[in-house]
This record gives sequence, C-alpha cells and structure tokens, in this order.
Amino acid sequence: MNKKISIGLAITLALIAMTVTFSITFVLSQQRFTTTVNAVREREKIYSKLAEIDKYVRDNYYGEINNDKLYDMLGAGYILGIEDPNATYYTAKQYAELLDIQDGKLLSIGVELVKDSSGYAMITKVYPGSPAEEVGLQKGNFITKVNGTEVKGMTKDAVMTQLRGEEGTSVTLTYLDSENVAKDIQVSRRKFDASTVEFQMVPNTSYGYVKISAFSNTTPSDFDSAVRQLMSQGAKALVFDLRENAGGVLSSAVDCIDIIVPEGPVAYAQYKDGTVKEMGWSDENEIDLPMVVLVNHNTASSAELFAAELQEFGKAKIVGVDTYGKGTIQQEPYRLQDGSAVSITVASLLTGEKNSFDKTGISPDVEIALKSDEEKMLYMLLLEADPQVLKAVELLNSQNSGQPSDQPATTEDQTQDAIQTETTPEDTTAEQPVQEG
Repeated sequence: MNKKISIGLAITLALIAMTVTFSITFVLSQQRFTTTVNAVREREKIYSKLAEIDKYVRDNYYGEINNDKLYDMLGAGYILGIEDPNATYYTAKQYAELLDIQDGKLLSIGVELVKDSSGYAMITKVYPGSPAEEVGLQKGNFITKVNGTEVKGMTKDAVMTQLRGEEGTSVTLTYLDSENVAKDIQVSRRKFDASTVEFQMVPNTSYGYVKISAFSNTTPSDFDSAVRQLMSQGAKALVFDLRENAGGVLSSAVDCIDIIVPEGPVAYAQYKDGTVKEMGWSDENEIDLPMVVLVNHNTASSAELFAAELQEFGKAKIVGVDTYGKGTIQQEPYRLQDGSAVSITVASLLTGEKNSFDKTGISPDVEIALKSDEEKMLYMLLLEADPQVLKAVELLNSQNSGQPSDQPATTEDQTQDAIQTETTPEDTTAEQPVQEG
C-alpha cells in the first residue's frame, strides 16, 4: 500500500526547510556584511586621514610638492607601518632593477666593494664582461674618489649607489693601482650578465670550491655547471661558500639543494592559519662527495635553508659562525598600477624536517670566526689565505684519512703554516641573482 504525505505535512516540511535555509543564508550574509562594513570603515578612516593631511598641507605648505615622490613615500610608509621587518616597497625604478637582478642582469660598472680602515673602497670582485673589466680595473684596486668626491665619508652602499645610474652615462673614478699609483678613469654604465656562482679548485688540493653570492633565476643552471666542471677536473670533495649570501629566489635555492641531496622534502611553508605546504622535494639523484658549507652572520634566508638541508641530509659539515636567522617567506612582489610593487611576509620557512631557523639561525658544526676587517678583505682576495677555507680543507682531509677533526679552530700561526706548506697562490676563478625566502 502506497503511503501518501498529506498536503499539510508537505507544506510544513517545506516551510521548515525554507526557514533553515533563510537562517543560514542570513547568518552568513550578516557575517559577510559585518566584515565588509568593517573593512570599508577601516578604509574610510585611512582615506579620511590622508585627505585631511593632504588638504592641510596643500593649503599651507610654502614649498613645492613632488607628487611622484609623495606617492612613493605614502606606499613606503604603509609598508613600514605594518611592522613586517622583511616587507619591502619598491618604486617603479627599483622594481625594474629587481627584475633585472633576478634574471642575472645588472646595470652598473661591474664591481663589488668593501670599505677598509683607510676609508677607501677596495674592489673585491670584477664581473667578467663588465665595463670595469673592459677598462682594466682589478681585484685589490682601491677607489678613492667618485666623480671627484672622496669616498672616505661614504658608506659602502653610498659608493655603490654612485656607481649605478642610467645606461650609457659615465662615472669618473680615482683609484690606486697595484703599485699604489693614483689614476683617473672614466667608466660607462650599462647592463651586463652577472653570475652569482664562482668556482675553482682550492689551490694545491683535489677539492672544488663554489661560491654562491645570491640565489637568482640563473643560479641553479650555473651551480649545476660549476659542480660538474669541478668533478670533471677531478674534484674529490666540494666546499660551498655561502658567506654574505642574503638569500634570494626560494625556488632557485630549492633547485640547487635538489642537485646535491637524495630524495626527500627540502622545504615547507607554514601559513598564518597553521597550514603547512610543501615548497620543494628532491629527486633520487644526488652528488656523492664529501662536502663542507661555509657560513657567517650574514648568511640568511634561502642560503640558510641550503646549509640546513645539507646538514639535515647528512651531506655536509657547516663551518663558520651562527647564521642570520631569517626563516620567513616573502611573496613575489605585487606590481601596482604605476609600476611600483610591494612584497610582504606570507609564511614561515621550514626545513625538510619541519624545523624553523627564524631568529635562531643555523649553528655550525665547527665554529671559526674571521678576526678583523683587514683579515676579511685579505681573504676575499686570496682563497688560500682564508682560515675558514683552510678549516674546511682540514675537515675534508680528516674525512679522507678517517681521522677525527674536532680540535680547536685554526690559530693565526697555524693558518700561516698551512698557507706555506699546503697551498700555493693561484687564482683560476671562473664565474656567474632575488624574491624569496
């Protein structure tokens, strides 16, 4: 016998369903409305405050207002106001320069500098194919003036800013050559390819040395090429130098790690709501050689991840001092309508074992610090005079001989002995940029 629902019951059920649907929809709509209203109110407060300041200033300010600069400062001020230490506002020009750097292009004369105790700027690197190389500038030259202005009163960054400029323009430098003779030279500014990877054999050893100055879009291919060339030259071990490497493109660091380590996770992102997302996985291919990673206090972010992963996978010992401790991920810069851009922190960066190094850094397996600015500059010029490189060689020698190497870091006298007995001066450097972790 068929059971029929009465018309009254059907109407009642329909009304109940409508009521429930309406209630849920009303609650959700009310929540959305409240959120929207609050957002609108917050924006109104921002716009109202800016409008009030703008009106007062334009009605009363004695000077002229540069609107383009004003808008840039407003953008920079907003990013500063969110108190994200790693957030950045880029002007349109700065953003265009960042894209060039990420693609391995620089617009300058093509040198890296440090300031010594004399106040002069010592050239520690000349990029191959750069304007600086073309006019004969060399590592070890000291820049004393830029466009007639003494560099003694400038910071290193200020000097580098003076060297950058519009493509096709020139800068006049006064510098001291290898015989301490002052010379004036005019150098043009233009774009040139800037590799972030340099490599050579450590003098008088069978160990390869690879320096990574930053992680750019071109770094993985250059890094892979460097490692393979060193291995083809007979390298029995590898030293990776990440000192002064502040990070760069996170995916590039992950790709470099993948070349070295066996299969497994190499990075995770942990977001504000607690969600954890895999950011990189290494395949089964690996480099099966003894390795050492050199780090210092300025090794940060993606570079710290590189060191941490080689340590976690048991592929390398870390030599140097505690790293910077920047374990966060910044979103790829968001381009605004006027060509400027903003980048903010979106997640915490975790290692493949889901460890965080933010604010703590990575601790070395063997601690050894450089002692003075003069020593640091000398070691930038002479690989065979670098105590941290010598300690890496010592560790690799002990691994090859099967003997432990847990003695204290090399003393100054031991370093000099090592230079005289184990190495011979040689410079066969071959060479090769960021948003990140």
